[in-house]
Amino acid sequence: MSSTSTQLPDARLVVTGHSPDGTSIFTFDDIRKPFAPFGPAGSHFTSFHASPTVPASNTAPFPELGTALPRCPPAGVLFCITDIPAGGSAPMHRTLSIDYAVVLSGEIVLALDGGEEKTIKTGEFMVQRGANHAWHNRTQETCRILVVMVGTEKIVLNGKALEATVFGKKPE
Repeated sequence: MSSTSTQLPDARLVVTGHSPDGTSIFTFDDIRKPFAPFGPAGSHFTSFHASPTVPASNTAPFPELGTALPRCPPAGVLFCITDIPAGGSAPMHRTLSIDYAVVLSGEIVLALDGGEEKTIKTGEFMVQRGANHAWHNRTQETCRILVVMVGTEKIVLNGKALEATVFGKKPE
């Protein structure tokens, strides 16, 4: 845990699997360290699992998840959390995924590119369907959001495909 009083504890991950004879076993039980690509005062990300395809394999080796911004594989799934510090924001962006999210602690403002905003509080849920969006934590405590991202087809409206954006910019 960071020395900042509003920092949340690192997440513990417990993973199950099977022994060679098919008996259920625990294969992993440890603390996952967050990735802070924007420095210690910025958002922190902790990825727990990813699969390049759906349906996912329960017998494939458990994936090594590096230190990178959580991005859903195009035909896969990603399970992660993000901690957005008090006063922090994530700029406008779009992912090519459907994101199932729940606020585990704190609250967050979900802002859309058309100017609309909604505040989502602890225990509330979101289904983010490829909309261009930003996150704003306007409170004095860290907000932790659990997200399961599932790869989707591109959204095509009026014959135009909506591309992924990375913090307001289209990828090159």
